[in-house]
Amino acid sequence: MGVGLGAYDTGIEALAAVARAALVREIDAEGAFAGDPVWREAFAAVPRHPFVPYYYVAGRRGHERRWGESPDREARERWVRGAYEDVPLATRLRDGELVSSSSQPSLMARMLVALQVADGNRVLEVGAGTGYNAALLAFRLGDDGLVTTIDLEPEITESARRHLDAVGFHPAVVTGDGARGAPERAPFDRIIATCELPTVPRAWLAQCRPGARILTPLATGLLALTVRDAAHAEGGFLPTAAYFVPLRGEGRVEPEDVSLAGLPDRAREQETFRFLLALTRGTLDPREAYALWEREGVPERERYGVTVDGEHARAWLDDPAGPYAWPLP
Repeated sequence: MGVGLGAYDTGIEALAAVARAALVREIDAEGAFAGDPVWREAFAAVPRHPFVPYYYVAGRRGHERRWGESPDREARERWVRGAYEDVPLATRLRDGELVSSSSQPSLMARMLVALQVADGNRVLEVGAGTGYNAALLAFRLGDDGLVTTIDLEPEITESARRHLDAVGFHPAVVTGDGARGAPERAPFDRIIATCELPTVPRAWLAQCRPGARILTPLATGLLALTVRDAAHAEGGFLPTAAYFVPLRGEGRVEPEDVSLAGLPDRAREQETFRFLLALTRGTLDPREAYALWEREGVPERERYGVTVDGEHARAWLDDPAGPYAWPLP
């Protein structure tokens, strides 16, 4: 399959190629591709810069817009170099709020490896973003209708479709509420979400084949579920921390501010404690969460899991049937 280069000058394209190769080496050195080296080929072949024709970088004077068609050559070079840094890129802001972004490439690589994609799998991506992740999936699986990406915002899906067309990939791009899935494109063997959710949407399970795998951000972690049937799934968290733009639409829940006053600095500064707080929000108050965290030896993310049983979902520590379990929405 071909990968187009877009409408940029040859000097910028040469710079992009060098920067892309350096990014792939950096991700590879971290071991992110070790579980499935085919993803190294995907990141080496699929350019990122056509998917981020502009993005925003935070600075002292607010957000600086970097633009690939700036009349200033140095500005274009800053844009293309930034497109291949291993960082998330803010691509859409609304009233100062981040609406859409291009995820950190090394995190994308870890998630795609953890998705455990096999040839012929039908994949649903929830959160189209720029289209870059869908392009990587299409590179891996081909352009035979196996990849679907969905987003609530028409302007996001329209731009993702344009970006994908520009580089020669044509997955199905759907405008709709990702929490409801894409029933017209089901059944799926894999579902991957690139937005933060408060729980596991039950509609996803009903659109999966038995044995399907779901990978979704939840409570600053990455949850990998195996689907048993249309009403049951279970799985654990990966060790990786993950922070994503919240899901927009029916499934969105506005988080409440939680006061950590009175807790030791050790807890305030630990990501694993904040993960437990997020996972047990509405069930444990911060002091109860801290007592559990200390008592259980400061558990890492991979000791937690989630069980979906019909209309009920619960998070748990160490054992689905054990003493520590908390309801999810």
